[in-house]
Amino acid sequence: MKQLTKVEEEIMQLIWQLERCTVSDIINQLGNPKPPHSTISSIVRILEKKEFLDHKAYGRTYEYFPIISKEDYSKRTINSVVSNYFGGSMKQLVSFLVKEKDLDIKDLTEMINQLDNTKEQQND
Repeated sequence: MKQLTKVEEEIMQLIWQLERCTVSDIINQLGNPKPPHSTISSIVRILEKKEFLDHKAYGRTYEYFPIISKEDYSKRTINSVVSNYFGGSMKQLVSFLVKEKDLDIKDLTEMINQLDNTKEQQND
């Protein structure tokens, strides 16, 4: 899976939210000032080349839809961050988040409970 630029990722977020959409639908979701139709159309074509999107044609109108789920992209991105910045260690990532005060004891406790529940379900 190829890496997305910040702008491509912003457009993909909208497409994941909309599920099926035209370029005009995407533009309507963007703030003012609205970008030119040709700009968004170019980004959508790039996303299609990168195999994040596909389309269905209705005459001259194209309806776009994601072929990579947000969950798959999120998983890949997190794994890349962990690999590139934390030596492949989730433990180092969690330690970093705790040190930066982005994760507190309550959050850690909830995570441990989720892990315990998952482990129990796998053992059943």
